[in-house]
Order: sequence, then C-alpha cells, then structure tokens
Amino acid sequence: MSVFQGTGVLLALIAVFGVINHRFIKLPDTLGITAVGIVACLAVSAFGFSHPQLVAQARALVARIDFPEVVFHGLLGLLLFAGALHVDLSRMRQQRRAVLLLATIGVLISTLAAGTGFYFAAQWLGHPISLPWCLVFGALISPTDPIAVLSVLKKAGAPESLEAKIAGESLFNDGTAVVAFLTLLGLATGAKELSAPDVATVLVREVAGALALGAAVGYCASLLLRSVDSYPVEILITLALAIGGYALAEAVHVSAPLAVVIMGLVIGNHGAATSMSEKTREHLFSFWGLLDELLNLVLFGLIGLEIIALSLQQHIVWLGLVAIPVVLAARAVSVAVPLLALQRFRRLNPHSATIMTWGGLRGGISIALALSLPDFDGREIVIGVTYVVVVFSLLVQATTLGRLVRRLGAGPGARADTAQPAQPA
Repeated sequence: MSVFQGTGVLLALIAVFGVINHRFIKLPDTLGITAVGIVACLAVSAFGFSHPQLVAQARALVARIDFPEVVFHGLLGLLLFAGALHVDLSRMRQQRRAVLLLATIGVLISTLAAGTGFYFAAQWLGHPISLPWCLVFGALISPTDPIAVLSVLKKAGAPESLEAKIAGESLFNDGTAVVAFLTLLGLATGAKELSAPDVATVLVREVAGALALGAAVGYCASLLLRSVDSYPVEILITLALAIGGYALAEAVHVSAPLAVVIMGLVIGNHGAATSMSEKTREHLFSFWGLLDELLNLVLFGLIGLEIIALSLQQHIVWLGLVAIPVVLAARAVSVAVPLLALQRFRRLNPHSATIMTWGGLRGGISIALALSLPDFDGREIVIGVTYVVVVFSLLVQATTLGRLVRRLGAGPGARADTAQPAQPA
C-alpha cells in the first residue's frame, strides 16, 4: 500500500469514527473519535482469536504510521501555532509568574515525583525498571498537552485567570519537558554524563534561544503581512511561518515547540492589531480555527488507532492503572509548590490547585515521546503505561473537567485571582 493509499484509509477510518460518535456516543468530537477508535481496535483484537491473519494485517497497517514523526514533524507545529494564535497575550501577561513557574519548576518537580513514584510502583508489582528509565518516563508524562488542554478548556467554563494559567502552562512547558526528556534519555543510555550546570546551560539555551528566535521571526512575518493586502497570500505566509519556523528552530537547536508558540502569539496579537485588515483577520482566524479542529481530529483518531499496534499485556495494564494516581499526585505537587510560592503576590482562586491538577491533560506528545524511545529492558512497559495514562486523561479527566469546575463553583462569575497580596492568617 502506498503512502497516498494509506493516508486515504486512515482519514476514512477517522471520518467513520467521527460519524459513529456524532450519531450514537455524542462526546466532544476529539474525545469521541479517540474512544471509538479504541473500541474498534479492541473489537478487532478480540476478533483476532478466530481470524488472526486479519489482526496481523491491521497491526501491520497501523505500525506503518510513524507516530513520533507525524506528531513532531507534521501536526505539532501547526497545532501549537493555531493554539497560540487565539491566545490573548494581555490576559496571559497577567499570569506570567504562574505560567513561568508552572512551565519550568513545575515540570521538573513533576518529572522527579512521577519518575520516582513509577519506580516504586513497578518494583511493588514485580516488574522493576531502572530508576534512570523511570525518570525518563516522568519527563515524557509530565508536560500537559496543549492540543488536548486547549480543546477542552473552550467548553470547561473555568474563570479567565485560571484558564490563562492552564493554557499558558500547556503552551510553554513543552520546551522544558523536551529538554528534560533528552537529557535524562542521554543519561539513561549512557550517551551523556551531564552535571547540573550542564543541564541548566542546555535548558537556558533551548528556552532563551526559542524565545528570541520566535519573537524575531514572528515580527519579520508581521512586517511581511503589513506589506500585503491579500488574505490568501497572508494565510500562506502564516502557514510557512508555522512549518518553516518549526524547521528553522530545529536546525539551530532551540526548542521548536516553544519557538512556534512565540510566533503564534506575535502574529495573533501584534500582527493582527497592526498588520491585517478586518477582512484578513476574519479569514485568517477562521482558517486557523478550522485547521486546528481538523488536525485535532486526525491526531486523536491516531491515538485511538495506535492501541492495536501496542503490546498491552495484563501486567502492563495493571501497572498503568497504578501509575494513574502516581502521575496525578506528581501533578498535584508540581502545581501546589508554584501556587504556594505565588500566594505572597496574589490572592488565588481557592480551587486553582484542584482544577489545574485534574485539568493537566496528557495527549499525543507523551505518546510520541514514548514511542521514540530506543530499545531497553522495559520499553514496552513504559510505552503501554504511557498509553493507559493518556487514555485515562482524555476519556476521564477531560470529560469530567467541566463538571468539576461547576461543582466547585469555579465557573464564570467565580472570584478570579487578584494582584493584592494575601493577608496573614
């Protein structure tokens, strides 16, 4: 089967999943397509007891999809740019301290807590994995997936300040997480022996370089947009920016996800205000909104299909179920520490930590990082556990987040964070 034919089959399957969800299940499109895909793959696997050849062919088809390549060099740049394009920078600027702490210190705390907890959980269940590889798992499972988070936050009804923190953290924490992942991966494989100053230097270079590159390229693109008054050409410029900017960031060895986020913020705020006509703004934002939804459906459909290519044995599923509370506890600690540090600067919504813990969704980025791991003793376990945690995040946390917000009384009209310092107890 050619790449063209395989793509056609894949899109047809995802479209069928979408129709089934819309007609019968009625979950939000992205989550429903994931659920239908998982159920379909489980049904095919069960059917394989009597027709093993059919299952083998289905697995061979799905295995041909290079999930990490599709995510990191196909979907991620476009989805991050689309997400950042619609973010109000003035609202996020008010939450800059929280976003900065959550996207850096919070990710590192979560990596350490999740990795250590997973190490002891694996030991307890009789499937020990070395601590370095458990810390790699902690790094790949710690970043909240902006693609999943942003699609759910639109309907959750959280206060604007809390939504800005969650969205900002999810957009910016990929840079920290990928650097932590690559550093720990090098240590686990023995390819690197880095000291703490070395790690800090790499982190600063990746993050600072991405901020500078994203701002510079985004500003240059906004100048190009100002010189043109043709919305098809201007949309083409932003497409080139999302894809080419991502590639450029990789070429100069800075965080590509973070660089693309900055480009999207520059175009969506400065560029939209100074370089576009009203007609261009309407068409450009509509185009990116539609593209964002379509690519989300493709990504979540891929997540649903990927289960048929995984080796989810019973002990892996049990370890994954134990890993869920471990990851949630790590998330709670990584949120609580930065928020406690901010108490001296702002009065915070009393339910912020609870909502941010449950709203820390994992998605395609975690699965892509797991599937990119080299062979080692325990690789299949780490991939399977990652998948179980991600599926729980998407099908349980995401579908109940809005209900949690309403139950805590933290929906629209609830007290937002203020800049006044907290009074002493």
